[in-house]
Amino acid sequence: MQIDFPYHFDGSERTARASEAKHIRDMIEQILFTNPGERVNRPEFGAGILQLVFAAASPEVAPTAEFMIRGALQQHLGQRIEIHTVAIEAGDALLRIRISYRLLGNEASEQAEFELETGT
Repeated sequence: MQIDFPYHFDGSERTARASEAKHIRDMIEQILFTNPGERVNRPEFGAGILQLVFAAASPEVAPTAEFMIRGALQQHLGQRIEIHTVAIEAGDALLRIRISYRLLGNEASEQAEFELETGT
């Protein structure tokens, strides 16, 4: 068991715990929404997709975001997951991110979905 994200206490006033699958999903979220350079001791950590907040949601943004996400996930979680697909939908000031992956050592596929509002 791992520490749950965001950090909080459970019903017994102890640090909340998460399963391995939930922990990996939480790590994916942290990687996506952290900009490189934001963490003092890990300046390379993060995908940097928040840089796309001020970009117009357009078909050109999707491949850029996919490249950034796939590279960051491979760099930071490559020894824990196998990435199947990274699908990006851009439109109406919204960037929808769907990631399909498999935990290494487990046959079941997992899926995580996130939304990011962009500027127009």
